[in-house]
Amino acid sequence: MTTFVAATNSVHTSAALCDYLFDRVGSEDTVHAINSHLDEESVSDEELRDGEDALNAIYSRLGAATTVETHQFVRGNVPAEDILSFTERVDADEIVIGVRKPTATSKVAIGSVTEQVLLHSSRPMAVIPRELE
Repeated sequence: MTTFVAATNSVHTSAALCDYLFDRVGSEDTVHAINSHLDEESVSDEELRDGEDALNAIYSRLGAATTVETHQFVRGNVPAEDILSFTERVDADEIVIGVRKPTATSKVAIGSVTEQVLLHSSRPMAVIPRELE
């Protein structure tokens, strides 16, 4: 029985995470799909809907194969904090997180959320590349 935390911020990220997880999960496993926003003042209704859509995409794609629980956090933490604290809370075996491929005009370093999770977690991680929208 494996517990995964799949952190997503878009349906595109969710699709990439599901491509990775689909052949890895079994009926005894649990996938916790999470979406995090800093606080109610800094998040728009559209961003909340996009987060819900991203969570629903994981549930729709993996729900028939394994247990999927979805969680959207808006509680004053930066997303990396929510990912790290939730991972500890559920004693996850693996974190699955997406990263955009850099473009010529983008920052060469990986995204700040992914970077912070990589730097501050001792859990195994899968960092899944995805195309830009």
